[in-house]
Amino acid sequence: MFGDLQTINANSVSFSAPRKDNVSFRLQPVPQRFSVRCAAKKETVEKVCDIVKSQLALADDTVVSGSSTFADLGADSLDTVEIVMGLEEAFGISVEESSAQTIATVEDAANLIDSLVAN
Repeated sequence: MFGDLQTINANSVSFSAPRKDNVSFRLQPVPQRFSVRCAAKKETVEKVCDIVKSQLALADDTVVSGSSTFADLGADSLDTVEIVMGLEEAFGISVEESSAQTIATVEDAANLIDSLVAN
């Protein structure tokens, strides 16, 4: 397949084809991106799940977990605002609009709540 495999350094590999009319390319690593996530307390996630189920009037057999997205549960933007208002009331917190816009999943909401309650 490839005629020449050349290691430039430990972070780069170059491939070239045996014929001159074929393309050669070099693979270089991309800086690893990472994020630090503090897992929300189990109790917080469970309470958020219950509030989301209630706000969206979901059937009892509907599974809502930390990874559930509001969109997948059928929430539109108004529903999401109502969910955030319900969370504020239930946890005695105030969520800034900029923070509320970053909430996409139940776990996002639970993480935000835990960080606000801790402060």
